[in-house]
Amino acid sequence: MDPKTIGQSGEDAAADFLRRRGYNIVERNCRLAGTEIDIIAEKDRILCFIEVKTRKSEDFGSPEEFVTPKKIGKLIRGAKIFSARKKFRDFQVRFDVIALVGSPGHYALTHIEDAFTE
Repeated sequence: MDPKTIGQSGEDAAADFLRRRGYNIVERNCRLAGTEIDIIAEKDRILCFIEVKTRKSEDFGSPEEFVTPKKIGKLIRGAKIFSARKKFRDFQVRFDVIALVGSPGHYALTHIEDAFTE
């Protein structure tokens, strides 16, 4: 399976996981401010910007270790632009990471809430 297919499968699994926990998926693969935000979800007036990292194994480290400072900066920049929209101005903002290891249908999933701050 190519990396793009693995990544898409992981994002689908992450979105399903969030829905089952009562999150409303606002947008997926949102492109703005020079980055792509994998999932934007809302729950209890908290707007969550979620980076999804999927790996077949942890041979080279855990998936969340691949969320680099550069990527974090881009996510924060994109989140500021997105959350300034009138509809979301009164929402709290949170940055999460969902890390998946395995293969489609057999993922070990870790949801790291409030993984980093501005």
